[in-house]
Amino acid sequence: MTRVPDDLTPQESETTLGITEGASKRLRTMIESEGNPSLKFRITVSGGGCSGFRYGFDLDEAMNDDDITFERDGVVVVVDSTSMQFLDGARLDYKQELIGSFFAVENPNASSTCGCGTSFSI
Repeated sequence: MTRVPDDLTPQESETTLGITEGASKRLRTMIESEGNPSLKFRITVSGGGCSGFRYGFDLDEAMNDDDITFERDGVVVVVDSTSMQFLDGARLDYKQELIGSFFAVENPNASSTCGCGTSFSI
């Protein structure tokens, strides 16, 4: 399910963000442990980080006018329209590795990423 703000043209509204099964399962577990089914997973992009931009992740129950929502298996991911410019075509995944577990954005728009995985450049 994608909710598109009314002021976007049809071309601008065809944004995509994939959510892997692993990410949706982990998000569902996190939201259930918070005891608040209204929570959504918010992804933001802001300036900074060692590569120029960085991803931010947060649980949030607020919805803003410019938010675009994506859903998989009952879990809602929210991205503001400014951040969506950098995330269109990306995929949210949840990785479990020896160094730890973390959410990762596989972003085809990024020309390079930092070793930490939360910073990228375009």
